[in-house]
Amino acid sequence: MLASIHIYPMKGGRGIDLSESVVEPWGLAGDRRWLLVDEDFRFVSQREHASLARLVVRYGPGDGITVSSAGCPTLSVAAPGPGEMLKVTVWSSTVLAAAAGPAADAWFSAYLGEPARLVYLDDPTRRSVDPEFGAETDVVSFADGYPLLLTNTASLDQLGEWLAEAGERPVPMNRFRPNAVVTGFEPWAEDTWRRIRIGSVSFRVAKPCGRCVVTTTDQMTGERGSQPLRILGAKRRFGKSLVFGQNIIPDAPGVIRVGDPVEITEYAR
Repeated sequence: MLASIHIYPMKGGRGIDLSESVVEPWGLAGDRRWLLVDEDFRFVSQREHASLARLVVRYGPGDGITVSSAGCPTLSVAAPGPGEMLKVTVWSSTVLAAAAGPAADAWFSAYLGEPARLVYLDDPTRRSVDPEFGAETDVVSFADGYPLLLTNTASLDQLGEWLAEAGERPVPMNRFRPNAVVTGFEPWAEDTWRRIRIGSVSFRVAKPCGRCVVTTTDQMTGERGSQPLRILGAKRRFGKSLVFGQNIIPDAPGVIRVGDPVEITEYAR
């Protein structure tokens, strides 16, 4: 069953919990369409700035956003119309995005304490998925690499048990910033899936998700720790990756809802 749905309007900002969501070719509607870049136009995330976890980002009106954080004035940004376009880089992808404007740039530069610009992906068909794990026609928003990230509650429970055995506190699912959380399966069952259906929407399981320092970041306070990366390194190391969750790609648009049945339609051979 689908236990929860989450989007992140701005990459690096706090997530929003949803009861249902439209699935678009590039991800859930509204997920990671906004992005911060540095003075070299390279993406900025919680990897470099854990304080982004304290930013509450909401949509409205329309595709515009409001951004708030304790001790800061609320920022309202309209979705850019025709105007300045910037070439921005997310990992190995370089894509054109619309500049949000000087007021937004000044707000985020002050918040981060260094130059930053806010951009909007007005056309999410511009960025392709890694062809090694997807089709030529697969596209993605400003997510790290794939349209959706799926996690399993039983895997989190197992991880929590490992942490408790090591004298550490369990971590919540929001550390992993998933889009779709499923329940009713065995721990790590998702490692064996190749195709799944959530409600009426079919997905391909592209590849496991290698985890980074963001998982050690409290998603409310922005404080860093050492877990769960250390325990993942001991228990879930596959090659150079510390794995939790699976990247998935929709076969076609649709709608998913909390409570939808989850069916495994193909397993790894």
